[in-house]
Amino acid sequence: MNNPLHGYKAGMTWGWTGTRGTWATEEAMHSMEIMADKLALNWVTIAFAALQDHPQSTQIDFENAPTVTDDEVKNAIRKAKELGLQVCLKPVVNVRNGTWRAHIRFFDRDVPCEPKWSDWFQSYTRFIVHHARIAEETGCELFCIGCEMVSTDHREAEWRQLIAEVRKVYSGPITYNCDKYQEDHVSWWDAVDVISSSGYYPVDAWEENLDRIEAVVQAHGKPFFFIEAGCMSQEGSEFLPNDWSLKGTPSQEAQDAFYRAMFTACDKRPWVEGFMLWDWPALLPSAEAAPHTGGYYVYGKKAEETIQTYYREKLQNS
Repeated sequence: MNNPLHGYKAGMTWGWTGTRGTWATEEAMHSMEIMADKLALNWVTIAFAALQDHPQSTQIDFENAPTVTDDEVKNAIRKAKELGLQVCLKPVVNVRNGTWRAHIRFFDRDVPCEPKWSDWFQSYTRFIVHHARIAEETGCELFCIGCEMVSTDHREAEWRQLIAEVRKVYSGPITYNCDKYQEDHVSWWDAVDVISSSGYYPVDAWEENLDRIEAVVQAHGKPFFFIEAGCMSQEGSEFLPNDWSLKGTPSQEAQDAFYRAMFTACDKRPWVEGFMLWDWPALLPSAEAAPHTGGYYVYGKKAEETIQTYYREKLQNS
């Protein structure tokens, strides 16, 4: 297995949210082909979600619809490798009632008849370890153990135990995708191999946040990259890139301005070793419609060319 801790990661996230049946199509595989060609990538994050019913549910249902099947996951990894891409596998838990996963939380002291952290982590560990085995079987170069689990981050002992269980079945490097503004609030970075976070910072706030993140990276001496980063193509999104509910007129310019500002700021920081940008859907809109729509995807928009040009230059110079 190649060592992904070295070299620039010119990546994109593909397939979200991983709805069963949508990956097992020629259209989905063609989407990945177009992505690799249009963006000059060397990496892809294959990301999908399993569901728990509500933020205090302790059961994560990953074997049933709508979550993609194991065969769909393996086929997507196989296709990525055929395209010459290194793969980060990223299983994520979502909440069925629409609550953001960052709000999954339980009492810090067990109380009779109330849901418990131990029950949730037992279910979550089963979910993550299952897919860590798939990552090992298919030769994924990186495995992500969680995404933006802000209200769980303080449960250090449980996260360390989860990482230990993952290492029993997966021999490659491990990362955790902390949320924006949380890089300096995770106390167990020493247990993973790569620090990564969601780079949804306002177009005019990159420098101050990179200063803060740099202190974390230097303190731990670990590689760092943005495992998510992106902006919707809608007016105002460049100032609120993390707000997927924002309403606004479609604007390629707003999205492109975000990417240009992010790339310019990060170019000054050699410790930023790349991106897995957000995101590229398994089912693309038509080439005619794409430039006139909002949303995070960059297919057919100005940002697509900006990303391609930037990635080509980074890979040529790395």
